Amino acid sequence: MKKKILAGILTMAVVCMVMTGCSDAGQTTTEETAESMQADGTSEKNAAEGLPGGTIALTLWGAEEDQQMLAEMVESFKQKYAGQADFDITIAVQGESDCKDVLLGDVQNGADVFAFADDQLQAMAAAGAVLPIDNAEEVKKANLEEAVDAATVKERVYAYPMTADNGYFMYYNKEYFTQEDVATLDAMLAVAAENEKKVAMDWSSGWYLYSFFGCTGMSLGMNEDGVTNYCDWNTTENAIKGTDVAQAMLDIAANAGFANMDDPTFLAGVADGSVIAGVSGVWDASAVKAAWGDNYGAVKLPTFTCAGEQVQMSSFTGYKMVGVNAYSKNKAWAQKLADWITNEENQNIRFVQRVQGPSNINAAASEEVAKAPAIQAVIAQSEFGSLQRLGNSYWTPLTDFGTIMAAGNPDGTDLQEIMDKLVAGVTASVVQ
Repeated sequence: MKKKILAGILTMAVVCMVMTGCSDAGQTTTEETAESMQADGTSEKNAAEGLPGGTIALTLWGAEEDQQMLAEMVESFKQKYAGQADFDITIAVQGESDCKDVLLGDVQNGADVFAFADDQLQAMAAAGAVLPIDNAEEVKKANLEEAVDAATVKERVYAYPMTADNGYFMYYNKEYFTQEDVATLDAMLAVAAENEKKVAMDWSSGWYLYSFFGCTGMSLGMNEDGVTNYCDWNTTENAIKGTDVAQAMLDIAANAGFANMDDPTFLAGVADGSVIAGVSGVWDASAVKAAWGDNYGAVKLPTFTCAGEQVQMSSFTGYKMVGVNAYSKNKAWAQKLADWITNEENQNIRFVQRVQGPSNINAAASEEVAKAPAIQAVIAQSEFGSLQRLGNSYWTPLTDFGTIMAAGNPDGTDLQEIMDKLVAGVTASVVQ
């Protein structure tokens, strides 16, 4: 009897163990299945987009003044792609103007994603440092044609357009100038001289000095080697000769209403009231508006007198963009991040927070952008502008030339000699 009872107890124990085992197994299988399904869903989504999962480490370079804004954009990016990867994104300060030099100095250890000015793109592409973008057709449809052209090298789009405002125009104080006055530099200088004030422009920079040559029929550009320049600013055969431009600049320099000023000096003059107009870009908009208040105005560059006629002042048009390092270990996600921080929503954020002009078509067409004088001025000036595509030998000769012109050619050097020397420097095979 005891044996039967003991056997029964053992049997029940075994049954309970089996049942418990089945219950645990069933629960474990259910949990694993749910996790597997979730993982499979993410995996399928990532696979469809060519995106890896797991931990994704990226470094993003941007301007110092953009750091907080970029941090906000990165957080929204993480929320957008939550569940598809674990993101470890580092934001570091790197100026847009010298991004190329820093990147090419150690491209394999450079940032995955970086912002830069358009004139650096050709060198980056030639060095194989920047990755052609995957969604070029989408980017072309979303952005201004000129901005896309600036991001294109040999018919391949290499970067995501970010802004369309990296040019210059004329700020003016409405207390002194009418709309008719700001149409010609002659009138502006006359008003400034009459009021013992100044119209300012930086003649130490070849970036600004191009404005006197761009609409004259003379030519300047980079040769196919991507290093040297062609330039005929010393021509004696055109309707407007190089010496005509030089003489026009000497006449401007001699006017009591003109002052050769770099950007900080210009802003100081605006603040103390000695400067009532000046050539600069959107980066000075907040400071100029703060100084002039309701009298703050901005307009395309005026015409100037050259060879007895009115010639429209030209400009270099400029765009800023975001590229992806061709050596990035996470190229697909890096492109996603670059695309994200340059999309319509984030270009609107850039305009609101940093007064940067959008390249995105929808963002550029907003009522807020239409009400921004500086943005509208740079857009109007772009009709008379050209993309800056120049080799390094351009800059120093222009600084030397501008210094001589601003000083009134103190040595009395023959103007044709000055122009010949300028062109020889600009077209030199190596930087002098």
